[in-house]
Amino acid sequence: MEENGTPRPSGEGIYTASGRRLDELNMAAIVAGDLTMEDLRISAETLRRQANAAQAAGYPQLAQNLRRAAELTRLSNEQVFEVYHTLRPGRTTHSQLMALAERLEREFDAPLVAALVREAAKVYLQRGIVRPSP
Repeated sequence: MEENGTPRPSGEGIYTASGRRLDELNMAAIVAGDLTMEDLRISAETLRRQANAAQAAGYPQLAQNLRRAAELTRLSNEQVFEVYHTLRPGRTTHSQLMALAERLEREFDAPLVAALVREAAKVYLQRGIVRPSP
């Protein structure tokens, strides 16, 4: 079962967030109108498997990025854009970045993304690229 409650087909392979196999994403399905946006989203499980493969191949930074991406699958597109916008230098305050990190950890169980936001907040503060607190 996927994290979002969608049943995952048994067996190995790459699955979308909706549980479809990669080979089910084809022109016939598009023409028939059988695909939804959820069918085109990668699953957290697939991202974690890719992270494990990257780690085993000696690419720890890529593996960490893929693990954070797996956490981000719990957020809506709008929430991901909000995180992106908040992380842009000079767009927010240090306290707003820290609040975002807390929210990511608490509401979305995304500790790796939260750690990245905290790291960014620290660096932004050191470099003076956060807005002054009100």
